[in-house]
Amino acid sequence: MALTDITVRQAKPKAKTYKLFDSDGLFLLVTPTGGKWWRFKYCYAGKEKLLSVGTFPKVSLKEARSRRDLERGKLDEQIDPAINRKAIKASWAGDLENTFEVIARELIQMKSSTWSKHYSDNIIRRLELNVFPWLGQNPIANITAPTLLNILRRIEARGVHETAHRVLHTCGQVFRYAIATGRAERDPTGDLRGALAPVKGKHFAAITEPKAIGGLLRAMDAYQGSLIVRCALRLAPLVFVRPGELRQAAWTEIDFEAASWNIPAERMKMRQAHLVPLSYQALEILKELHPLTGRGRFLFPSPRTSLRPMSDNAVLSAMRRMGIDKTEMTGHGFRAMARTVLDEVLNVRPDYIEHQLAHAVRDPNGRAYNRTAHLGERRKMMQLWADYLDQLKTDAGSVEFKKAA
Repeated sequence: MALTDITVRQAKPKAKTYKLFDSDGLFLLVTPTGGKWWRFKYCYAGKEKLLSVGTFPKVSLKEARSRRDLERGKLDEQIDPAINRKAIKASWAGDLENTFEVIARELIQMKSSTWSKHYSDNIIRRLELNVFPWLGQNPIANITAPTLLNILRRIEARGVHETAHRVLHTCGQVFRYAIATGRAERDPTGDLRGALAPVKGKHFAAITEPKAIGGLLRAMDAYQGSLIVRCALRLAPLVFVRPGELRQAAWTEIDFEAASWNIPAERMKMRQAHLVPLSYQALEILKELHPLTGRGRFLFPSPRTSLRPMSDNAVLSAMRRMGIDKTEMTGHGFRAMARTVLDEVLNVRPDYIEHQLAHAVRDPNGRAYNRTAHLGERRKMMQLWADYLDQLKTDAGSVEFKKAA
């Protein structure tokens, strides 16, 4: 006899588990602790099997019968309900492992050996702010170009068009990695070419006209602030490294005897150790600074604590106090200055310059140059550059920089 709602509700626990049968394989399993479990018994390929279809009272008798009928329908189609359920659960688990956020974080972790920590942190932060809240939990294979475009339009609406382009580029990297690892079939970012508003070219402000360079160098030599900042100002054009590499320079990296500065891979943008030959002018600045900060870790420590390097804005603020506007020169601009003048005025081979800038220079066979490649030529180049800067400082025709009123 089929069960009724009252029979199910009034079923009491006994010393042992027992069954109350309904119809077509459905029954209620009552446990000694009072639990009531719906079970569906069926035969498939000559074997008797059981399938859970819920618990009472969360699943009523009517709902249990509906679930039983659904599973019986699968049997009519030669589908084993238990195997089908396992496949669905596996699919769900796969979706969780193949979401956009999971794959993006996996890619960034994989790239950590070649990307700097600063660059990796910027990438993940950009995704956390702009992509993950909306697309992070979506299976990557289900994300379409229109869905991604909606995210990018949201970024553009804030007026940060460059960020939108960077996010699109990063998403493309994630999709291509998913394709390579068999978790997606195509990269929808290719469908969005031309869909975003263009970004006007932006370059770091730099002084590249020789006479103006002479005035800038004299202004930095005459800086009246702290010796630490003054030395950083004077050293920056001689070594033309990135601002972060300069301010975090450590005394253990300086080899006075070899006249070299060895920057470890973890502090470089491309995660490759970099060697900077030091001209005698650069060495003189370091020898002047050493009695003041040489007992600590950093060449240019923070004025608040020697345990940290000086801030990002220390050199920039000093230039502003000297009357050098941000539209004329930035800390990064010393690199553009060196690249331009070494090439166009001093006629140095471009690959020597690019290698000293720690860019991805490759030889004719496509191999990346190592940190000591062309070291002799680069050492001559760095001394030539320092001598040329000295010449510009003594040029009477140089443009002077005066502090703004």
